[in-house]
Amino acid sequence: MPAPIRKAVFPVAGLGTRFLPATKAVPKEMLTVVDRPIIQYVVDEAREAGIEHFIFITGRNKHVIADHFDVSFELEHTLRERGKQEALDLLEEIRLTPGKSSFTRQQEPLGLGHAVWCAREMVGNEPFAVLLPDVLVKSQRGCLGQMIDTYNKTGGNVIAVEEVPEDQTHNYGVVDVEGPGTDGVYGVRGMVEKPEPGTAPSNLIITGRYILQPKVFDYLANQETGAGGEIQLTDALLKLMDNQGMTGLAFKGRTYDCGSKIGFLSANVAYALDRADLADEYRAVLKDLLAG
Repeated sequence: MPAPIRKAVFPVAGLGTRFLPATKAVPKEMLTVVDRPIIQYVVDEAREAGIEHFIFITGRNKHVIADHFDVSFELEHTLRERGKQEALDLLEEIRLTPGKSSFTRQQEPLGLGHAVWCAREMVGNEPFAVLLPDVLVKSQRGCLGQMIDTYNKTGGNVIAVEEVPEDQTHNYGVVDVEGPGTDGVYGVRGMVEKPEPGTAPSNLIITGRYILQPKVFDYLANQETGAGGEIQLTDALLKLMDNQGMTGLAFKGRTYDCGSKIGFLSANVAYALDRADLADEYRAVLKDLLAG
């Protein structure tokens, strides 16, 4: 049995420029899908998968993310005085266990690879997960949980992949895989970032979930810049793949890219329609708007 995945890294230092002016003072990770911040869904996915230690790579003006998962004495005192037990229970559910979360700064926006490298001292010499907070995965069993199930069988490095139409592959990082997969599990032999139309090695794209061995920090330590002049995680993954191998899992679920306006709006619709307390009324509102 491979070493357990106990720690997860959440790179939350991004500027969120695609959502300005909303993100001028509010971190993009704190924008809400229905009634909870995007980051809450991603942390809940990690919790469901059994993650014990949550590592947030933050930047300037991101302190509210730590506040969100912390105790709010004044609010909780007021709720308690007013007998709002349901709200108190909700806050208790959100809170991270003391000593089980860490926050460190990525002081310059040097790329995703650099953000992951900033977690090296807290991760130590053990395998870990990386979850990009822009990506929500709506599924019966969380995406990371599915990945850990695969990792427990294969060990090594595991990345989440999903199919897209072939005419869209030029918008993503695409993996080259070894033959047809079995139960959605593929051997990965290459990766291409945004290939030219018609040249992609497959229609399987890299989604924002990773299980990585600590060897990746050795490659990231070189601080080599790639596309956009940034330290790219993909460049380190290619070296990791050559050294240790890599598995791709075509998980069961649907992703919503909340880093784009359309993806964010789509997530709000999908998650609202999945809520028993909102679905019927919201569906009627949508029907009225579309008839409009």
